[in-house]
Amino acid sequence: MDEMTVPASGRTRIFSGVKPTGHLTLGNYLGAVRGWVEEDQHRADALFCVVDLHALTVEHDPARVRRLTRQAATLLLASGLDPEVCTVFVQSRVDEHARLSYLMECTASDGEMRRMIQYKEKTAREQARGGSVRLSLLTYPALMAADILAYGAHEVPVGEDQAQHVELTRDLAIRFNQRYGATFVVPKATLPKVAARVMDLQEPTSKMGKSHDRTAGIVYLLDEPEVVRKKVLRAVTDGGSEVVYDRAERPGLANLLDVLAACTGGDPERLAGAYDSYGALKKDVAEAVVETLRPVRERHAALAAEPAYVDEVLGRGAERARDMARPRVDAAYRAMGLLA
Repeated sequence: MDEMTVPASGRTRIFSGVKPTGHLTLGNYLGAVRGWVEEDQHRADALFCVVDLHALTVEHDPARVRRLTRQAATLLLASGLDPEVCTVFVQSRVDEHARLSYLMECTASDGEMRRMIQYKEKTAREQARGGSVRLSLLTYPALMAADILAYGAHEVPVGEDQAQHVELTRDLAIRFNQRYGATFVVPKATLPKVAARVMDLQEPTSKMGKSHDRTAGIVYLLDEPEVVRKKVLRAVTDGGSEVVYDRAERPGLANLLDVLAACTGGDPERLAGAYDSYGALKKDVAEAVVETLRPVRERHAALAAEPAYVDEVLGRGAERARDMARPRVDAAYRAMGLLA
């Protein structure tokens, strides 16, 4: 198999996922989920996964991981992923992820794992808070590669911070194919066109991350409208009084314009010319965010009241994913020298 191989449906196959390490944020929605809903699930044979095994790479509360896994899956459905159109499932319910992960560890090198930027950043944070660094934090790019390669995915919609991991996945697929025979499709990362990286409203040089300790600059999908307004109105802006779009010199202002552009379909540079004060801009950004998230919150409330339906969707999704992944993972085991 090569990177031009397509599934029997004749469509490109897409895989992407979200990690349940915190409540999903506006950044997750604008940077990834909305694109999955509006475009990816319709143009391709698409799988979207709550990657709960990845949440175990750092210290965690098991009950919280279970709760956030369910919430994330429900929010994906609330955002508009249609289980009749795409496959929505939870990673740990498909054994092929863990099975293939070990083969990827046996294909990767120690140096490749240690060069991962996220490993360096997360290791520094863990050590700063006095915690120990789990081995799985080093090796989890191998699991991420398995997530993608198990399904023969051609495209992986990701944010900029995950592009390095997709490049590693490509390297591992090519290496495996060369050593053991053609087995894997070689995927490519696809980046969102708008708001690929929504930044923290209080720290506009940092990504709006769902697992950050400080939450004042993070808008969560389930925040009440008044909470959203308060966070946006308190957003950090930069020196000067003119409203201009300049990511390098005015990151706080640029972030607000990026968010407004993503919510309204406008262009951030053109939007900047429509405002003569920060206050007016912040007010419009706040209302745009509230209205963008309103249908997601309402649909989430309805789905949360129907847990049996969510369970049924995730069960069907896991079964479908398992059927897709097992033949390729079995083939990889045979190719690497393991008994059938």
